[in-house]
Amino acid sequence: MSSPAKPDLNDVLPRLNDMMREDDHWGDVAAYIPQLATVDPAQFGIAVVTADGQCHVAGDTQVPFSVQSITKVFTLAIALGRSGDQLWHRVGREPSGRAFNSIVQLEQEQGRPRNPFINAGAIVTTDEVLGNREPREALAEIMRFVREAAGTDDIHINDTVAASETDFGHRNFALAHFLKSYGNLINAPERTLGTYFHHCAMEMTVEQLAMAGRFLIEAPDVPRLVAPSRIRRLNALMLTCGHYDGSGDFAYRVGLPGKSGVGGGILAIVPGRDSIAVWSPGLNRYGNSQKGTEALALLARHMDWSIF
Repeated sequence: MSSPAKPDLNDVLPRLNDMMREDDHWGDVAAYIPQLATVDPAQFGIAVVTADGQCHVAGDTQVPFSVQSITKVFTLAIALGRSGDQLWHRVGREPSGRAFNSIVQLEQEQGRPRNPFINAGAIVTTDEVLGNREPREALAEIMRFVREAAGTDDIHINDTVAASETDFGHRNFALAHFLKSYGNLINAPERTLGTYFHHCAMEMTVEQLAMAGRFLIEAPDVPRLVAPSRIRRLNALMLTCGHYDGSGDFAYRVGLPGKSGVGGGILAIVPGRDSIAVWSPGLNRYGNSQKGTEALALLARHMDWSIF
Protein backbone atom coordinates (compact mmCIF):
# COMPACT_ATOMS: atom_id res chain seq x y z
CA MET A 1 0.00 0.00 0.00
CA SER A 2 1.39 3.43 -0.95
CA SER A 3 1.83 6.06 1.74
CA PRO A 4 -0.52 9.09 1.80
CA ALA A 5 0.49 11.94 -0.53
CA LYS A 6 2.49 14.68 1.14
CA PRO A 7 0.48 17.93 1.46
CA ASP A 8 1.48 20.51 -1.17
CA LEU A 9 2.53 23.82 0.38
CA ASN A 10 1.30 25.64 -2.72
CA ASP A 11 -2.20 24.46 -1.75
CA VAL A 12 -1.84 24.58 2.03
CA LEU A 13 -0.54 28.15 2.41
CA PRO A 14 -3.30 29.92 0.40
CA ARG A 15 -5.93 28.00 2.39
CA LEU A 16 -4.20 29.01 5.61
CA ASN A 17 -4.15 32.63 4.45
CA ASP A 18 -7.91 32.49 3.82
CA MET A 19 -8.55 30.93 7.23
CA MET A 20 -6.64 33.69 9.03
CA ARG A 21 -8.88 36.31 7.39
CA GLU A 22 -12.18 34.66 8.33
CA ASP A 23 -12.55 36.66 11.57
CA ASP A 24 -11.44 40.02 12.96
CA HIS A 25 -9.54 38.71 15.99
CA TRP A 26 -6.23 40.21 14.91
CA GLY A 27 -4.85 41.22 18.31
CA ASP A 28 -3.37 44.61 19.22
CA VAL A 29 -0.35 46.29 17.65
CA ALA A 30 2.64 47.34 19.77
CA ALA A 31 1.33 50.80 20.69
CA TYR A 32 4.26 51.64 22.99
CA ILE A 33 6.43 52.18 19.89
CA PRO A 34 4.67 55.07 18.11
CA GLN A 35 5.86 54.07 14.63
CA LEU A 36 4.39 50.57 15.11
CA ALA A 37 1.16 51.86 16.64
CA THR A 38 0.00 53.12 13.23
CA VAL A 39 0.35 49.75 11.45
CA ASP A 40 -2.90 48.14 10.27
CA PRO A 41 -3.25 44.90 12.30
CA ALA A 42 -5.43 43.22 9.64
CA GLN A 43 -2.51 41.92 7.58
CA PHE A 44 -1.10 38.43 7.22
CA GLY A 45 1.73 36.88 5.24
CA ILE A 46 3.57 33.57 5.37
CA ALA A 47 6.60 32.10 3.60
CA VAL A 48 8.15 28.65 3.80
CA VAL A 49 11.63 28.16 2.34
CA THR A 50 12.94 24.63 1.95
CA ALA A 51 16.54 23.57 2.50
CA ASP A 52 17.21 23.71 -1.25
CA GLY A 53 15.90 27.30 -1.50
CA GLN A 54 12.39 26.75 -2.89
CA CYS A 55 10.03 29.42 -1.57
CA HIS A 56 6.28 28.98 -1.02
CA VAL A 57 4.27 32.06 -0.04
CA ALA A 58 0.76 33.35 0.61
CA GLY A 59 -0.81 36.60 1.78
CA ASP A 60 0.95 39.93 2.30
CA THR A 61 4.39 38.58 1.48
CA GLN A 62 5.96 41.69 -0.09
CA VAL A 63 5.19 44.14 2.72
CA PRO A 64 8.35 45.10 4.64
CA PHE A 65 7.80 45.03 8.40
CA SER A 66 9.86 45.80 11.48
CA VAL A 67 11.38 42.48 12.56
CA GLN A 68 12.25 43.82 16.02
CA SER A 69 13.36 41.05 18.43
CA ILE A 70 13.83 38.46 15.69
CA THR A 71 17.19 40.15 15.01
CA LYS A 72 18.29 38.86 18.42
CA VAL A 73 18.81 35.44 16.81
CA PHE A 74 21.31 36.91 14.35
CA THR A 75 23.12 39.06 16.93
CA LEU A 76 23.38 36.04 19.25
CA ALA A 77 24.93 33.98 16.43
CA ILE A 78 27.45 36.77 15.81
CA ALA A 79 28.23 37.22 19.53
CA LEU A 80 28.86 33.49 19.97
CA GLY A 81 31.08 33.54 16.89
CA ARG A 82 33.13 36.38 18.39
CA SER A 83 33.24 35.30 22.04
CA GLY A 84 32.22 31.64 22.19
CA ASP A 85 31.01 30.26 25.50
CA GLN A 86 32.49 33.25 27.35
CA LEU A 87 29.23 35.01 26.52
CA TRP A 88 27.39 32.77 29.00
CA HIS A 89 29.24 34.42 31.89
CA ARG A 90 27.23 37.56 31.09
CA VAL A 91 23.82 36.09 30.20
CA GLY A 92 21.97 32.89 31.09
CA ARG A 93 20.15 30.26 29.03
CA GLU A 94 16.95 29.76 31.05
CA PRO A 95 13.35 30.76 30.28
CA SER A 96 12.38 33.95 32.05
CA GLY A 97 8.77 33.31 33.05
CA ARG A 98 8.34 37.08 33.08
CA ALA A 99 7.62 39.84 30.58
CA PHE A 100 10.38 40.50 28.04
CA ASN A 101 11.20 43.90 29.57
CA SER A 102 11.07 42.98 33.27
CA ILE A 103 13.25 45.11 35.53
CA VAL A 104 12.33 43.16 38.67
CA GLN A 105 13.90 39.94 37.42
CA LEU A 106 17.13 41.67 36.38
CA GLU A 107 17.50 43.18 39.85
CA GLN A 108 16.73 39.87 41.56
CA GLU A 109 19.42 38.12 39.51
CA GLN A 110 22.00 40.84 40.13
CA GLY A 111 22.43 42.07 36.61
CA ARG A 112 22.81 38.76 34.75
CA PRO A 113 19.83 38.43 32.39
CA ARG A 114 18.01 35.11 32.34
CA ASN A 115 18.48 34.56 28.57
CA PRO A 116 19.66 36.40 25.43
CA PHE A 117 16.16 36.92 23.98
CA ILE A 118 14.57 39.03 26.70
CA ASN A 119 15.44 42.70 26.30
CA ALA A 120 18.10 42.82 29.02
CA GLY A 121 19.83 39.76 27.59
CA ALA A 122 19.71 41.13 24.06
CA ILE A 123 21.23 44.41 25.28
CA VAL A 124 24.13 42.41 26.75
CA THR A 125 24.49 40.42 23.51
CA THR A 126 24.50 43.65 21.49
CA ASP A 127 27.12 45.07 23.86
CA GLU A 128 29.25 41.96 23.24
CA VAL A 129 28.97 42.39 19.46
CA LEU A 130 29.75 46.11 19.80
CA GLY A 131 32.84 45.57 21.94
CA ASN A 132 35.16 48.56 21.64
CA ARG A 133 34.08 49.40 18.10
CA GLU A 134 32.00 52.20 16.69
CA PRO A 135 28.27 51.40 16.53
CA ARG A 136 28.29 51.76 12.75
CA GLU A 137 30.92 48.99 12.52
CA ALA A 138 28.85 46.60 14.64
CA LEU A 139 25.69 47.42 12.69
CA ALA A 140 27.55 46.86 9.42
CA GLU A 141 28.58 43.39 10.64
CA ILE A 142 25.01 42.55 11.67
CA MET A 143 23.64 43.74 8.32
CA ARG A 144 26.27 41.74 6.40
CA PHE A 145 25.35 38.59 8.31
CA VAL A 146 21.60 39.00 7.72
CA ARG A 147 22.00 39.91 4.06
CA GLU A 148 24.29 36.96 3.43
CA ALA A 149 21.85 34.64 5.21
CA ALA A 150 18.93 36.01 3.16
CA GLY A 151 20.85 36.11 -0.11
CA THR A 152 19.92 39.73 -0.82
CA ASP A 153 21.26 43.21 -0.12
CA ASP A 154 17.75 44.69 -0.18
CA ILE A 155 17.38 44.65 3.62
CA HIS A 156 17.64 47.93 5.50
CA ILE A 157 17.23 49.63 8.87
CA ASN A 158 14.29 52.01 9.26
CA ASP A 159 15.87 55.03 10.94
CA THR A 160 12.46 56.50 11.81
CA VAL A 161 11.52 53.39 13.81
CA ALA A 162 14.95 53.42 15.51
CA ALA A 163 14.46 57.07 16.47
CA SER A 164 10.97 56.28 17.80
CA GLU A 165 12.39 53.50 19.99
CA THR A 166 15.14 55.81 21.22
CA ASP A 167 12.66 58.54 22.15
CA PHE A 168 10.24 56.21 23.94
CA GLY A 169 12.44 53.29 25.09
CA HIS A 170 12.58 54.38 28.71
CA ARG A 171 12.27 50.84 30.07
CA ASN A 172 15.22 49.71 27.93
CA PHE A 173 17.30 52.64 29.19
CA ALA A 174 16.46 51.57 32.75
CA LEU A 175 17.54 47.99 31.97
CA ALA A 176 20.80 49.20 30.43
CA HIS A 177 21.60 51.37 33.44
CA PHE A 178 20.85 48.43 35.74
CA LEU A 179 23.26 46.30 33.69
CA LYS A 180 25.90 49.01 33.85
CA SER A 181 25.51 49.34 37.62
CA TYR A 182 26.23 45.61 37.98
CA GLY A 183 29.29 45.82 35.73
CA ASN A 184 27.64 43.85 32.92
CA LEU A 185 27.86 46.49 30.19
CA ILE A 186 31.14 47.33 28.44
CA ASN A 187 29.92 50.48 26.75
CA ALA A 188 27.89 53.46 27.88
CA PRO A 189 24.18 52.60 27.98
CA GLU A 190 23.40 55.14 25.26
CA ARG A 191 26.03 53.66 22.95
CA THR A 192 24.87 50.06 23.33
CA LEU A 193 21.20 51.01 23.11
CA GLY A 194 21.77 53.04 19.96
CA THR A 195 23.13 49.89 18.34
CA TYR A 196 20.33 47.76 19.81
CA PHE A 197 17.51 50.05 18.68
CA HIS A 198 18.91 50.22 15.17
CA HIS A 199 19.28 46.48 14.58
CA CYS A 200 15.78 45.90 16.00
CA ALA A 201 14.49 48.47 13.47
CA MET A 202 15.57 46.29 10.55
CA GLU A 203 12.80 45.74 8.00
CA MET A 204 12.23 42.58 5.98
CA THR A 205 9.45 40.83 4.09
CA VAL A 206 8.34 37.37 5.20
CA GLU A 207 10.09 35.90 2.16
CA GLN A 208 13.37 37.60 3.09
CA LEU A 209 13.04 36.52 6.71
CA ALA A 210 12.34 32.90 5.78
CA MET A 211 15.39 32.95 3.49
CA ALA A 212 17.52 34.46 6.27
CA GLY A 213 16.44 31.67 8.63
CA ARG A 214 17.77 28.92 6.37
CA PHE A 215 21.16 28.95 8.13
CA LEU A 216 19.35 27.47 11.16
CA ILE A 217 17.97 24.46 9.27
CA GLU A 218 21.27 22.50 9.37
CA ALA A 219 21.01 20.83 5.97
CA PRO A 220 23.55 20.30 3.14
CA ASP A 221 22.17 23.00 0.80
CA VAL A 222 21.89 25.94 3.22
CA PRO A 223 24.32 28.82 3.92
CA ARG A 224 26.97 27.64 6.39
CA LEU A 225 27.32 30.73 8.57
CA VAL A 226 27.79 29.02 11.95
CA ALA A 227 28.96 25.59 13.12
CA PRO A 228 26.36 22.78 13.24
CA SER A 229 26.72 22.40 17.01
CA ARG A 230 25.94 26.09 17.43
CA ILE A 231 22.91 25.82 15.14
CA ARG A 232 21.44 23.18 17.46
CA ARG A 233 22.03 25.39 20.49
CA LEU A 234 20.46 28.42 18.82
CA ASN A 235 17.40 26.33 17.98
CA ALA A 236 17.24 25.04 21.56
CA LEU A 237 17.21 28.59 22.90
CA MET A 238 14.56 29.60 20.38
CA LEU A 239 12.36 26.75 21.57
CA THR A 240 12.75 27.44 25.29
CA CYS A 241 13.06 31.25 25.29
CA GLY A 242 12.05 32.59 21.87
CA HIS A 243 8.55 33.72 22.82
CA TYR A 244 9.26 35.31 26.21
CA ASP A 245 6.81 34.17 28.90
CA GLY A 246 4.73 32.55 26.14
CA SER A 247 7.52 30.18 25.10
CA GLY A 248 5.98 27.14 26.77
CA ASP A 249 2.62 27.83 25.15
CA PHE A 250 4.26 28.18 21.72
CA ALA A 251 6.23 24.94 22.17
CA TYR A 252 3.03 23.15 23.22
CA ARG A 253 0.95 24.46 20.33
CA VAL A 254 3.53 24.53 17.51
CA GLY A 255 6.33 22.18 18.59
CA LEU A 256 9.08 24.01 16.69
CA PRO A 257 11.90 26.42 17.59
CA GLY A 258 10.72 29.97 16.97
CA LYS A 259 11.55 33.60 17.64
CA SER A 260 8.97 36.36 17.72
CA GLY A 261 9.12 40.14 17.49
CA VAL A 262 6.66 42.82 18.58
CA GLY A 263 6.43 43.94 14.95
CA GLY A 264 4.27 40.84 14.48
CA GLY A 265 6.82 38.56 12.85
CA ILE A 266 7.76 35.02 13.83
CA LEU A 267 10.67 32.97 12.48
CA ALA A 268 10.23 29.21 13.00
CA ILE A 269 12.50 26.34 12.02
CA VAL A 270 11.76 22.77 11.00
CA PRO A 271 15.25 21.33 11.69
CA GLY A 272 16.83 19.74 8.64
CA ARG A 273 13.91 20.77 6.46
CA ASP A 274 12.36 24.26 6.33
CA SER A 275 12.53 27.86 7.48
CA ILE A 276 9.15 29.53 8.08
CA ALA A 277 8.38 33.23 8.47
CA VAL A 278 4.95 34.56 9.30
CA TRP A 279 3.81 38.12 9.89
CA SER A 280 0.66 39.64 11.28
CA PRO A 281 1.15 42.79 13.38
CA GLY A 282 -1.60 42.24 15.96
CA LEU A 283 -0.20 40.72 19.16
CA ASN A 284 -1.54 38.37 21.82
CA ARG A 285 -1.18 38.87 25.58
CA TYR A 286 2.41 37.62 25.51
CA GLY A 287 3.47 40.18 22.89
CA ASN A 288 3.64 37.59 20.09
CA SER A 289 1.74 37.67 16.80
CA GLN A 290 -1.79 36.38 17.40
CA LYS A 291 -2.60 35.24 13.86
CA GLY A 292 1.01 34.20 13.30
CA THR A 293 0.92 31.82 16.25
CA GLU A 294 -2.44 30.41 15.16
CA ALA A 295 -1.21 29.90 11.61
CA LEU A 296 1.99 28.13 12.69
CA ALA A 297 0.04 25.80 14.98
CA LEU A 298 -2.30 24.86 12.12
CA LEU A 299 0.54 24.51 9.60
CA ALA A 300 2.66 22.32 11.90
CA ARG A 301 -0.32 20.06 12.58
CA HIS A 302 -1.29 19.80 8.91
CA MET A 303 2.26 19.11 7.71
CA ASP A 304 3.08 16.88 10.71
CA TRP A 305 6.02 19.09 11.61
CA SER A 306 7.28 18.85 15.18
CA ILE A 307 10.58 18.19 16.90
CA PHE A 308 8.74 15.95 19.37
